[in-house]
Amino acid sequence: MNKFETRVLIRMWIEQENREKLCYFRALGSEKGGHYTDKQKDYAIDKAISIGVRATSRLLNVPRRTIQRWLRAKGITVKRCPDWVYSWAYWRRRRIEKRRFWH
Repeated sequence: MNKFETRVLIRMWIEQENREKLCYFRALGSEKGGHYTDKQKDYAIDKAISIGVRATSRLLNVPRRTIQRWLRAKGITVKRCPDWVYSWAYWRRRRIEKRRFWH
């Protein structure tokens, strides 16, 4: 298996896992639809704590502001992104600046 095929396979696994999480979130809801259930809210809050508000919003197809409102109601403070994102962005910026300096 070459590098491209490996990347495609990894992306497929990630997409499958994300679909499973979305299906689980929807299964926690009521059959009538309408409002989100407490189980759905708790699941979304747990996800937001672990992966961040924006990623949870994209994963569960729930507006970011809705998730933020649920978090505020529970008194939980969550950053927009997990800590590793800020570190990654810092080092990426440094790498880009270094490239500009040498070119």
